[in-house]
Amino acid sequence: MAIEPLKAAQLYAPCAPELIPYQSTSEVVEPVDVVGQERALAALAFGTGIRRDGYNLFILGTPGAGRHGVVRRFLEQRAASQATPADWCYVHNFEQPHRPRALRFAPGQGKGFCETMAQLVQELHSTLPSAFESDEYQARRRVVEQEFKDRHEQAIDEIRERARTREIALITTPGGFAFAPLVNGEVMSPAAFHKLPEETRKRIEADIEQLEQELGERLRRLPQWQKEARRRIRELDHDVALSVVQPAFAELKTAFEGTPGVAEYLDAACRDVVDNVGDFTAAREDAAPRLPFAPEPSFTRYEVNLLIQHPAGRGAPVVYADLPNYPNLVGRLDHQARFGTLSTDFTLIKPGALHEANGGYLLLDALRLLSQPYAWDAMKRALRAKELRIEPLERAIGLLTTVSLDPEPIPLDVTVLLIGDRRLYYLLAEYDPEFAELFKVAADFEDDLRRSPDTVADLARLLATLANRQGLLPFASSAVARVIEHASRSIGDAQRVDVRLNYLGDLLTQADYFARQAGAALVLPSHVQQAIDAAEQRSGRVRERVQEAILRDTLLIDTSGERVGQINGLAVLGLGGVMFGRPSRITARVRPGQGRVLDIEREVELGGPLHSKGVLILSSFLAARYATGEALSLSASLVFEQSYSGVDGDSASCAELYTLLSALAEAPIRQSLAVTGSVNQFGQVQAIGGVNEKIEGFFDICRARGLTGNQGVLIPASNVQHLMLRADVRDAVAAGQFNVYAVRTVDEGIELLTGLPAGVADAEGVYPEGSINGLVSDRLAEYARIRAALAHGGEGNGNGDI
Repeated sequence: MAIEPLKAAQLYAPCAPELIPYQSTSEVVEPVDVVGQERALAALAFGTGIRRDGYNLFILGTPGAGRHGVVRRFLEQRAASQATPADWCYVHNFEQPHRPRALRFAPGQGKGFCETMAQLVQELHSTLPSAFESDEYQARRRVVEQEFKDRHEQAIDEIRERARTREIALITTPGGFAFAPLVNGEVMSPAAFHKLPEETRKRIEADIEQLEQELGERLRRLPQWQKEARRRIRELDHDVALSVVQPAFAELKTAFEGTPGVAEYLDAACRDVVDNVGDFTAAREDAAPRLPFAPEPSFTRYEVNLLIQHPAGRGAPVVYADLPNYPNLVGRLDHQARFGTLSTDFTLIKPGALHEANGGYLLLDALRLLSQPYAWDAMKRALRAKELRIEPLERAIGLLTTVSLDPEPIPLDVTVLLIGDRRLYYLLAEYDPEFAELFKVAADFEDDLRRSPDTVADLARLLATLANRQGLLPFASSAVARVIEHASRSIGDAQRVDVRLNYLGDLLTQADYFARQAGAALVLPSHVQQAIDAAEQRSGRVRERVQEAILRDTLLIDTSGERVGQINGLAVLGLGGVMFGRPSRITARVRPGQGRVLDIEREVELGGPLHSKGVLILSSFLAARYATGEALSLSASLVFEQSYSGVDGDSASCAELYTLLSALAEAPIRQSLAVTGSVNQFGQVQAIGGVNEKIEGFFDICRARGLTGNQGVLIPASNVQHLMLRADVRDAVAAGQFNVYAVRTVDEGIELLTGLPAGVADAEGVYPEGSINGLVSDRLAEYARIRAALAHGGEGNGNGDI
């Protein structure tokens, strides 16, 4: 039975506007965020609800499917009803300054503690100097100082009195104390002293020496007295400072009673203030002067670094890190230039995305995370240890040995959600043994859905939500139906529909643009079509150049006449997300040989593995059908003419088999027909991809040369369900100017191409005379006889080819 071409109605699956549940997108009130993702949403609910170690999530799907927005909204809804996590602060460690302490506060209290501590320190700058300027303090200090002065003066007076009894004076000089003899109450001059009798001089010198010894003994006690005085002044300062500081810190301790670690920190801070009260009273007149260029006292150690704060009642945090490098993920230690060097302290500790998401959810792009050095390992280490440790990358990888800050780690309780494509997920699962332990839940988002009435209605609501959120003009129901039709066309399946939100949102935006350009108040199907055509035109340079090369006969493609061993195969080229069909001439040459079908593309390493597989399959088909009783005595060569780049895929295996059969049977093939489809070992034609683009690519060439009504394309019958052809192709088919044939077997296809019957073998395996199969069988039998004769004669080329 002759194969009839498909009807125009079979080439397209329209979306009835009646399926759209509104007349205009402006009527939709309740927003719809997702359609048909029950499996993925169930995985999200499970992974975010279980809250156990290792139950982090990997969000699978195709880029542009809108996974990020769907997941973000899902998390925000779930997080809103969850407990708000704690605030975290870093404070100075007075016992180990290089190890800042981490304090945990109830939500919203961290900021209050930070502000209260800053206010307390500010108040101490006024209250402490006032306490030390008070009359009471000054009186008590003067008592201590006067006691020391009195003891000093008493010791000097005793020596002076003893010297006077021996007629010796104690004189105060710029260099200290000195003794001199007296005469009539006056100090004796050196000249007069030397005139004294020797015995008198010796006595006076002995007395002076003894007095000097006694004075030295008294003066040696002076440092001890000074030390005691300083100790008593320090005790006085300590008592005065403690009387001012302790009540202030006690009030703060009461305000934050019950917060772990706060009381210990405040006690240590209180002791440090008391011990360093001079820093607060440095402006006093009696304070010790500072050396030139000496740094001013630093009160940074009393500050509070509010690392993370969460307003009470806001729920769990949902954080997305768009640049997940090492410091942005686990935190960092900043430095500042000071006196020509770089220094850091606990106030320069900065949080990372894991800190901000602690107690909630962290959303990351998997590819971006993996592309950042050491970020992936750092995140896994934090998840395994369940704590956040801030350390410089250089020290983490062992390149830094200098002493630096080592902040106390913070406990980590977070659910990480990685967004990536399926290939990346399976690569991680295969090559990273820790991946399966840390990411136990996979949420797989569908890229397309079955095109049922319910799905169409739901998708229409989703499109209305997208349009309303973007502030677009209202879309008529017919325009939304056209968008849904194109959503089927974009994935090449009339029975399914594309649900990639980014792609659909872009189409809506572009249609809105053309509607506004036309001054329309409503987006119509014509505006949607205009957006589709404009997008194709913008990306059509390469397609037009290929078609131009064919029409100028630079690339040889016949669309009329008949040729033996020559056929028009159809391929799809993809460049930058744009796909278009391109006809290619496939030729075959045959001769006697040892059953080898030479794939020239594979021999020159231009053929991919799938293409080579298709050639081997058709070789098996030839051997199984025509050489049942003896070896296949054939040597054939196949090639894509004027192909200068790689060829892959098995969608040309049908065309290659038809070419071989034509060459063997010497039956010419109609060049007005093009072929696509793969073949199995039983001669069944199998479905291929890109069927719409392939048909349209050949149609464009035929239309440019003039449609005759004899031109057309052979496609696998299983691809009919995928047809969503352009309107101009459908119109040509309806007018009988172009044809699309659906074939199920090689025999059906070869009959259309040659006009000869394929022929069915009888019980003895003999094909009817004049049929394609009969001609091929006869030619292969002739090759077998030639090979046998040459084998007996000893001739041949060593490869079995004649």
